[in-house]
Amino acid sequence: MISAAAWIARGKAARNPTKYNVEDEAELERVAKLTNVHFDDAKEQLAKAQKAAANWNREGRQQDEAGDGWEDDDDDDDDDGGIKDDEKTAEAAAGAGQEVVADDATMDTDDANDLAKYNLDSYDNDAEEENAGQLGAFSNIKGLQFYRNNDEDPYITMKEEDEDEDREELEVLPTDNLIVCAKTEDEVSLLEAYVYSSEDSNLYVHHDLMLPSFPLCLEWLDYKPAGHGADQNSAPGTKGSFIAVGTMDPEIEIWSMDVVEGLFPDALLGRRDLTEALNGPKGTGKKKKKLPKVRVANPNYHVDAVLSLSWNRKVPNLLCSASADKTIKLWDLSRPSETTSTSGGVGALRSFDSVHTDKVQSVAWDDSGKARGSINRPATLLSGSYDKTLAVFDTRSPDSTVRAGVASDVECVKWNPWREHNFFVSMEDGLVQSFDARVLSSSSKAPTPSSTPTLFTLSAHDGGCTSLDISPHIPGCLATAGTDKLVKLWSIDEDYSGTSSNEPGAKPKGISMVTSRDLDAGKIFSASFSPDEPLSLAVAGSRGVLRVWDTLANVGVRKTFGERLSQVKGGAPAIDGKEPSRGDGVVRVADDDDDDDDDEGPDGEGGDERMQE
Repeated sequence: MISAAAWIARGKAARNPTKYNVEDEAELERVAKLTNVHFDDAKEQLAKAQKAAANWNREGRQQDEAGDGWEDDDDDDDDDGGIKDDEKTAEAAAGAGQEVVADDATMDTDDANDLAKYNLDSYDNDAEEENAGQLGAFSNIKGLQFYRNNDEDPYITMKEEDEDEDREELEVLPTDNLIVCAKTEDEVSLLEAYVYSSEDSNLYVHHDLMLPSFPLCLEWLDYKPAGHGADQNSAPGTKGSFIAVGTMDPEIEIWSMDVVEGLFPDALLGRRDLTEALNGPKGTGKKKKKLPKVRVANPNYHVDAVLSLSWNRKVPNLLCSASADKTIKLWDLSRPSETTSTSGGVGALRSFDSVHTDKVQSVAWDDSGKARGSINRPATLLSGSYDKTLAVFDTRSPDSTVRAGVASDVECVKWNPWREHNFFVSMEDGLVQSFDARVLSSSSKAPTPSSTPTLFTLSAHDGGCTSLDISPHIPGCLATAGTDKLVKLWSIDEDYSGTSSNEPGAKPKGISMVTSRDLDAGKIFSASFSPDEPLSLAVAGSRGVLRVWDTLANVGVRKTFGERLSQVKGGAPAIDGKEPSRGDGVVRVADDDDDDDDDEGPDGEGGDERMQE
């Protein structure tokens, strides 16, 4: 299954990714600090094994010494007598100048196997002498020069061609997008980086990275974190292409997507050296069941699974995380871990422990109105929880929090880039609601759904609405996806050119569904718009396959959003006249069509289900 996916915009990824250099001394030092707790355990286990081996050898020697006292005197006497007789015979023959010749009648049966008559000891010497003149230029083979590997041999030129082929295969063109997916298959979790070329509708796997635990969320960022030295070749704060990963573990891993065959993350947010003990059992209950250890919230690090991540594009060194430990934490990516901990990762900059009373499912920095060039509240944060509340607060003064109540568990929250203070929320019951933060209550009393003003309520899906996104290119274009395997496109009718729609509490004129489609990806867990193509969606779910849906292939989409497409910055794609052939609009990885149907469940979906938190 694919539990999360994230786009990387064109030109953000390195054109020629580098390969992980495990022999670099600086990298080895960084990894040693990052995994210090594991090295200590390994050393301790090695010391125990050596001690046990020494004890075993000591006991073995004592047993051998105790058994050396037993001897067979009769056999020794017979053997000694035989040896002495042979020696006397040989001495007598030597004194007489004669050779000792054994009589055939008196030879032992073992002498029949004697190979001395074949002169095997000098056989090789004779062959070398005979062939010495026939080897010609190779007769002095000891003078040839040897190389440790083919790269050092000047007579081997094919290596350059192989390197060129590898470089060409890994090249990411400026017109290519990367799509990073968090995939789990056969209990193995990894990051898969796909290259998507919209020009020729091509999608293929570029490289992958192994993960230590089940991944739950992804967030792309271009800020190189400090960590334990982070990247091998650059300083903290420089531009790059990184993916932050939240997993079932309490730590957040940050990986460089410009390095292939990576073995260790570039930074680790959290304290793995302190949280690893939480995975063990607390004890044994009356029914012989292992009891999990109590996870007490800590202000410096998460103690439970990381469910959501959000990177602040206005303050690029800030990353926000939400966890099943009921807390929200801020991380300063510019601080090296040595300033916050001795080993195991980086400590949090700040923790918000009282915003919610249950697991925090989703967080998002306020970027409302960014599509219209207005981001005036970079410190404002939106969060949604299983306590059925939404919270909007300034991270500098969290006491001034406004809240909204909903009727079901929150799945996803998203700010509207086309309208300030406006945000959306999707829920487990399939509903999607829209709110204006300016009209929400700041009362400390928990809000109820009936007391919370909404801009609209949409019954989007029969099952849970697991994902939603709004196009950064087309005003009012909303995408939703759910466990009913459907991806839907909606049109929100508002006056985006005027100011009336931005008044507090102003409701849209209407909302209508434009198209709906089953992309054969199973239950959908992730659906997001491309940062470059106006109406392209990356969709993934329980079947473990990635689909890129160019919705412009749909006639209804072209009719509904045609006028708004004309206002797209940088030029609108052709939607009539000399329109390129779009087929069915769905781009797949070629190997996906060859997968066996045995991996699917009885209803045609993948066997894996979304892990319930």
